[in-house]
Amino acid sequence: MVAAEQNDLGGVRVDREVATSADGTRIAYEIRGEGPVVVIVNGAFSTARDVTEFAMALVRAGFAAVSYDRRARGDSGDTKPSAPEREAEDLAAVIDAVGGRVSVIGHSSGAVLALFAASLGVPVRHLFLSEPPFRFGQHEPAADLAERLQRLVDDGDEATAVSTFQLEGVGLDPALVEQIKQSPIFPGLVPLAQSTVYDAQLVRQVSTPTEAMVAVQVPVTIVVGGDTFPFLASAAKRLAETLPGSELVEVAESVGHRVHPEATAKVLAERLL
Repeated sequence: MVAAEQNDLGGVRVDREVATSADGTRIAYEIRGEGPVVVIVNGAFSTARDVTEFAMALVRAGFAAVSYDRRARGDSGDTKPSAPEREAEDLAAVIDAVGGRVSVIGHSSGAVLALFAASLGVPVRHLFLSEPPFRFGQHEPAADLAERLQRLVDDGDEATAVSTFQLEGVGLDPALVEQIKQSPIFPGLVPLAQSTVYDAQLVRQVSTPTEAMVAVQVPVTIVVGGDTFPFLASAAKRLAETLPGSELVEVAESVGHRVHPEATAKVLAERLL
């Protein structure tokens, strides 16, 4: 069933629909606007509705913007066992549902997923990779992080799973993690605990881009903020050096590992419209 409503950020119609992934998982997505289609693949602890402002900026720039709940998030389902390949199939299902070959922008782990999916043959017109956390073998999280997170979730301790991922998977300062735990946003993160397992699996499996990822035959634009975590800035530069023909673009307005909606939408418009 499709539910249409007026968005509160400008009266733009939002269609909420569901795609079915290859393993039967229901993947919920939203589409708004008209024009060339851009699919947004979000990062850790983010759902489709969390990227509404960016989606609206893309609409204002002349695109049809699609955002979706990655599996185990929001209104999407979850089928076990999961693996990075299943998440690539989820993205493929969304792309197929909105008409086939589209442009994709992934942020953080979503950028890793977007490049991985393209390497598996998911049809993409142009890839935009925003601050993907490739580690290239340096300062890797513990190899058993995903398994420990899964045990915590299975034991019903989702809150500890969230904090553990923030500490070990993201590398946040313990004081900041404790601050987040005491903040009003934390209860909204806890239901996303299972998705931290999948992010940890993904980043572990392709911490360094595979040969197939390096060989993708689509245009790639790597986007980095003007003031982000040093390891993300270094990763973006190294990725640009690794991917033949890719370009590295700094968006000065994006700070703190966040996408600046209007400035980033402009980067896409300059290359796609």
